[in-house]
Amino acid sequence: MKTKWKIVIGVVLALAAVAGTVASIRYSQSAQVTVQTATVSKGDLTSIVTASGEITPRTYTDLGANAQGLITDLLVKEGDRVHKGQVVARIESIQANADVQAQKASVASAEADSAASEAGLKMQDDTIRTQEATIERTKADLELARVTFERYDELYKAGVAAKADYDQRKSTYESQKAGLREAELRLQQLVSQKAQAQAQITSAQRRVSQAQAGLTRVADILAKHDVISPLDGIVTNLPVRLGETVVPGIQNSAASAVMTIADMSLITAQVKVDETDIVNLQIGQKATVTIDAVPDHTFSGHVIEIGNTAILRSTGQVASSSGTSSTEAKDFKVVVALDDPPDTIRPGLSCTAKIVTATRHEVLNIPIQALTVRQQGELDDAAAAAKKKQKDNGQAPINVATEKLRREEITGVFVVVNQKAEFRKVETGITGATDIEVLKGVEPGEQIVVGSYQAIRTMRPGSRVKVDNRNAVIGAGG
Repeated sequence: MKTKWKIVIGVVLALAAVAGTVASIRYSQSAQVTVQTATVSKGDLTSIVTASGEITPRTYTDLGANAQGLITDLLVKEGDRVHKGQVVARIESIQANADVQAQKASVASAEADSAASEAGLKMQDDTIRTQEATIERTKADLELARVTFERYDELYKAGVAAKADYDQRKSTYESQKAGLREAELRLQQLVSQKAQAQAQITSAQRRVSQAQAGLTRVADILAKHDVISPLDGIVTNLPVRLGETVVPGIQNSAASAVMTIADMSLITAQVKVDETDIVNLQIGQKATVTIDAVPDHTFSGHVIEIGNTAILRSTGQVASSSGTSSTEAKDFKVVVALDDPPDTIRPGLSCTAKIVTATRHEVLNIPIQALTVRQQGELDDAAAAAKKKQKDNGQAPINVATEKLRREEITGVFVVVNQKAEFRKVETGITGATDIEVLKGVEPGEQIVVGSYQAIRTMRPGSRVKVDNRNAVIGAGG
């Protein structure tokens, strides 16, 4: 009986040992994390910002109506090339043309009055010169009469001359004196009349200036009935037809659109760049542009303009002028000039620009998917954490500084060392399409975990790993 029980007990113990071994093996296998890896290596890396937008000419203008009326002439059609100063359309101008003709007549009348006043002034000058000559002659006659009178006065006193001759010479002398005073007064009158004529000329000239100003005004109104191209370019939009009525713009209403003229000598891609990427852009950076309508060709270009004002992604409005919350996603306008665009490109075509913001040669790089974030507390040694917990017995007050340090987020990668995942803090540089530059933290040749996403997200430092790269999909670092 005792022997029988001994055999049963031995069998049970053997079975238990086998079961424990099997359980241990299965537990060990279940504790492993299956991962994909890549090898840290050196290579060239290019940082690219991708943005979408549309093709636009660098310079274009929307011509609107500056006068009201029917379109009587459309002198171009869509696609025509026009020159600066060329009349491209005309608006009915019967009344405006009549106003110009009437004002020209007013100018001619005012100029005629001014010319007559100038002629009168010239006549006054001639009369004054004649009167001055008369005064000189009268002075000479007066001097002769004075001498003759004085001589007869002496003869009369001496009893030689008759009193009748004396009286005659005296009368002549007095008459000459009166004539000189009359001539001098006449000269003063003529000078006053000249001043009056000068004032009339000034008034006439002002009337001419007023009439000419009126002519300039009505001529400008007439000129606004002609739609003129302000630049050399191509008619890219012609929304009106012959005979349609157009109106000029007023305070709260835009003018009727007549046509759009674009300078196609410089074609640009106007794209919207995310606010997180705009800080990396600079004027002059190289770019490649693909156009949806030209799928088999890539155009080269360079950045010529970077917007300073944020644009709300949902509405397209400027962020500063919108009442929307500032937490909404924003973009910035960036303009890329195409270096050699073909003539077939048209404004409004959808496009995508890839702007090169930085290039590094022979630098350490790893796939972007390998990067992960852990809190400092997660990286503390488990044994040290347990020892600290036992010592504190869970009763120690929370140290605010320590707790803040434990919550600090660390960016790094998992490096496979002896079939275990070792978390390694890394410092990164520029970011490429699939890879990122590593400045510090890993060495060439080391194996890093690049997948799966679930494994990287949940893996703990020190976890046992099983490498399976059969289905790995990684960037250029592996």
